[in-house]
Amino acid sequence: MKLSKIKEILPTLDNVEFQLANGTFVPEHFHVTEIGQITKHFIDCGGVVRTEKAVNFQLWDANDYNHRLKPTKLLNIIKLSEEKLGIEDAEIEVEYQSETIGKFDLDFDGKHFILKNKQTACLASDACGIPAEKQKVKLSELNSTCCTPHSGCC
Repeated sequence: MKLSKIKEILPTLDNVEFQLANGTFVPEHFHVTEIGQITKHFIDCGGVVRTEKAVNFQLWDANDYNHRLKPTKLLNIIKLSEEKLGIEDAEIEVEYQSETIGKFDLDFDGKHFILKNKQTACLASDACGIPAEKQKVKLSELNSTCCTPHSGCC
C-alpha cells in the first residue's frame, strides 16, 4: 500500500487497527514511534545496481494500556513527516516487534490494516541459474484417451 492510499483511508475510520497475517491483532495501545523514508541502494546477484525507496512505519507495543492512536493523529504524524522529511509517495513497510523486529507489507481489508508477511526473492533469477518452477500436474487428470494401450498414439 502506498502512502497516498493510507491517507485516503484514515479519514474514513473510527479506530486504527493493525492485524497480523496470522489473525492476531497488534495490541490496541500501540504507538507509531517512527515514520521515515528508507532508501536501499544495492546490487543484486546478477550484477544490476538497484535503488528502492519505502516509507517506514514503526509500531511499538508500550505498557501504557490506555493509549489509543486515532486516525486523525496518525494522519497528522504522516503530514508532519512529509513536510519535515520530504517523504515521497512510496510503498509502506511496517516494522513491528515479535521475536525480533519483523518487516511487513501493508494492506487494508475494509476495516483493519493487515501486516502482510514479506518474502525474499531473487531479482536476477535468469543470471543465477535457478530453474523455473515446473507446473505440477496430476496424471489422473490428464486426458487418458490420447495414449491408451492400443490407441496407436505411440
